[in-house]
Amino acid sequence: MVEQYIVGVAVVIAPLLGFVFLYYNSLVRFWGLSKLKRRASMEFPKENRINKNGSGEDVGTTDVIIVGAGVAGAALAYSLGKDGRQVRVIERDLNPPDRIAGESLMPGGYLKLIELGLEDCVDEIDAQRNQGYILYKDGKNAPISYPLEKFHSHVVGKSFHNNRFVQKLRKKAASLHNVSLEQGTVTSLLEENGTIKGGHYKDKSSQMLTAYASLTVVCDGCFSNLRRSLCNPKVDVPSYFVGFILTNCKLSDQNHGAIILADPSPIVFYPISSTEIRCMVDVPSQNLPSLSNGEMSHYLKTLVAPKVFPETYDSFISAIEKKDNIKIMPNRIMADAPHRTPGALLIGDSLNMRHAITGGGMTVALSDVVLLRDLLRPLHDLSDASVVCKYLQSFYTLRKPMSSTINILASVLHKVFSSSSDPTIEDIQHACIGYLRLGGVFSSGLSAMISGLCPRPLSLAFHLFALAIYGVGRLLLPFPSPKRLWNGAKLFWVSSNIIFPILHSEGVRQMFFPLTVPAYYRTPPRNKDLKV
Repeated sequence: MVEQYIVGVAVVIAPLLGFVFLYYNSLVRFWGLSKLKRRASMEFPKENRINKNGSGEDVGTTDVIIVGAGVAGAALAYSLGKDGRQVRVIERDLNPPDRIAGESLMPGGYLKLIELGLEDCVDEIDAQRNQGYILYKDGKNAPISYPLEKFHSHVVGKSFHNNRFVQKLRKKAASLHNVSLEQGTVTSLLEENGTIKGGHYKDKSSQMLTAYASLTVVCDGCFSNLRRSLCNPKVDVPSYFVGFILTNCKLSDQNHGAIILADPSPIVFYPISSTEIRCMVDVPSQNLPSLSNGEMSHYLKTLVAPKVFPETYDSFISAIEKKDNIKIMPNRIMADAPHRTPGALLIGDSLNMRHAITGGGMTVALSDVVLLRDLLRPLHDLSDASVVCKYLQSFYTLRKPMSSTINILASVLHKVFSSSSDPTIEDIQHACIGYLRLGGVFSSGLSAMISGLCPRPLSLAFHLFALAIYGVGRLLLPFPSPKRLWNGAKLFWVSSNIIFPILHSEGVRQMFFPLTVPAYYRTPPRNKDLKV
């Protein structure tokens, strides 16, 4: 009863505190820095301009060139091909990718897969049903169960081997007669008078070729070598995921993954096949042990293994000792900051990245694909790059509900779940467990946003502030002594220092005041506005 009263107080106070900051911040950004950014975004970086001359053999013109055939690229190729576009996809390596990311698809992402007609791509790859995660901390646990009651039984999270899923997407795209999927490395974009006309690439035999298109979509992943000419990339790597596969063991709840909030590293478990469990250990960038000299194995055996579940301990040790089983992946964070570039567009990890702890990357990518497909559908002619570019500016605002909700949650939860010498972080972790254990709208509200089923930044901001105030209330019980008041003030201060910078980085105006963004009102250009 007392906890419900605390949350009731939070319902009143959290919006007041949050909106005062957000409104003030949005005014500052609108009248100050945003003007400078808009002016800068109109200019194509001179150091990245590529001339048309001296390029290579001309391989022809298509409606759309897609650089990269990962999840976003292959899905976009299929959806545009189904709409009748001539699509050329250029992928650096068409062999099955060998990576430890992109193995978890949220229910919201699965719904996008259905919208694209690609739901069969998770069939026959031994994909596992995932209904959420369970948080574990100091003997306590709290479920994050996706609220799927209103959906058909097949709508659920999916986890699988990434390479199997990507190959199915590529096969589906290549099955269309108007989609060309070829292996090659795009070395540069082809630019004429500030407009992208296509790209230069090397094929499998290292022959230099030039492809032309009315629209070039760059989605060549987190290591993109083309994004610098299309956006202002500011990449942060707060931690690395050390991943390996466990066999001959089961999680206590096979329909839920597990997240252990341990010192020194949070540990994530989820099944990727009927016989395999993926383990991810989050290691801070500044403390990453070397894999080559055995430091990583020693770190995992001595510091991490004692914190895992007893039923997975033996498999955990065996997996570490297995040769070439350990892989390391940087957790990259990059806010979207695109230039307005006629003839080109960024999507996927080339545009925007978030921490992988919530596994929301593919959900954002597929949401972007659905949005871009729907925006392009009314356009029968893409030849006037300037008009099309102006219209597609709305893409970056309309994608905000899904992308910002998942991006913010990923960054906030990583900061909260990471081990720290600050006892206030421990208090916030316990507050998070307690808040989720309240059940009802408190648990389902957060899990709906994590799962991509309820992409609402305003609701997310409310829950984050309500959680902080709930945490303060817990510290004040049963009586607010001076020490408890001080600890409560520190918790709210630390929580605010986590939340506000992340909200700011996502763009307060586009998230909470999209109606003030002119691009929000862009409508498809009429035929007479396009060059024939």
